[in-house]
Amino acid sequence: MKVVMIGAGYVGLVSGSCFAEFGADVVCVDVVEEKIAALNSGVMPIYEPGLDDLVARNVAAGRLRFSTDLSAHVGAADLVFMAVGTPSRRGDGHADLKYLYAAAEALAPCLSGYTVIVDKSTVPVGTAREVARIIRQHNPEADFDVASNPEFLREGAAIRDFTRPDRVVIGVESERAEALLRALYRPLNLRETPILATNLESAELIKYASNAFLAVKISFINEISDLCERVDADVHAVAKGMGMDGRIGGKFLHPGPGYGGSCFPKDTLALSRIAQEHGASSRVVSAAIEANAAQKARMIQKIRRALGGSEAGKTIAVLGLAFKPETDDMRDSPALSILPSLMEKGATIRAHDPEAMGEAANLLPPGVQFCQDSYDAAQGADAVVLMTEWNAYRNLDLPRLRGIMRQPMMIDLRNIYDADIAAEYGFSYFPVGRREHHLPIE
Repeated sequence: MKVVMIGAGYVGLVSGSCFAEFGADVVCVDVVEEKIAALNSGVMPIYEPGLDDLVARNVAAGRLRFSTDLSAHVGAADLVFMAVGTPSRRGDGHADLKYLYAAAEALAPCLSGYTVIVDKSTVPVGTAREVARIIRQHNPEADFDVASNPEFLREGAAIRDFTRPDRVVIGVESERAEALLRALYRPLNLRETPILATNLESAELIKYASNAFLAVKISFINEISDLCERVDADVHAVAKGMGMDGRIGGKFLHPGPGYGGSCFPKDTLALSRIAQEHGASSRVVSAAIEANAAQKARMIQKIRRALGGSEAGKTIAVLGLAFKPETDDMRDSPALSILPSLMEKGATIRAHDPEAMGEAANLLPPGVQFCQDSYDAAQGADAVVLMTEWNAYRNLDLPRLRGIMRQPMMIDLRNIYDADIAAEYGFSYFPVGRREHHLPIE
């Protein structure tokens, strides 16, 4: 089966490589010549565990290629996936579909024989029908169907998510299109992966609704963590008790500095705007968006309070910059909200992240000092702030850390450590939604 993947970014590259692993003949096409040149040289444009090996294996097997020439490959394709960016539009929060529609215009004249055009990007309800209209406008004789096949990839675990998914969702309007998509995903039958075939609109909405629901769970437990601190409860115990209820489940009930990344902020905002457009209520999703912004602001206050009410003149070691571990993605990372606010009030920031420092340097204010490791960042610091739960930060040498800091203070925004252990090694400890341990501030 011949597949063209338009877009060699995160979704396109992972999806295309995994389809090649399934045995399909895949060409990933992108307009960015530097990206394609890098891929052809074996250099990955993103950090995702295992992706470089997956790409190399399938390139060597002849199942995966990279190109900038769309017209050279679309005509022979059975399926053309559109995996281009759909960022939030500046000003109103709607998904910006200009890249998707441009791709539809570009591929339309190249179609030859029956082809399924598949929206892989996260798009608002009604987008598939608009793509079909654009293609018909530019090629009235084309024999094609448009389908929706939303992705559910978690950064840092994308390959596993693609090859061992909870479900595959396909929005289709013809038996031919459904048959081709089912054939492409046939290797998942060995794992009895459920494939949900539905109409276009339902498939488009499933992705937004899924991400928004998870964002609601995160925002809910973050608000509960605030209440826990005020009433001397332990948010971990509360979350565990909630998660034991099969109707709730324990996933995404982990308090922290707020959600970020490429999906939750964008998709919750887009779903809220879609609901407004159609006159439907989205109060729960809107409240989750507000609660997430409030959580990031509360983390600034937590750091400030731990430092005695002012961060002016203080050196803060920040461990972790990416929005989550196992990725270099800085999009809507809590660090982008928290660190500039601390710096504006006179703090010096010494930061480390295993993968995201290059991207962070482009997004954070000048003056952030990027360090070679955790201990370099903590040298002479008044506090260590654990921002992202990378494995490298889970077993720090606490005596060594205490010995190089000016003040032994740990502000654990991911609740990686235990207060009793921190206290045993002489640290003031400030977690999220749990009891704090205070030492006098010098």
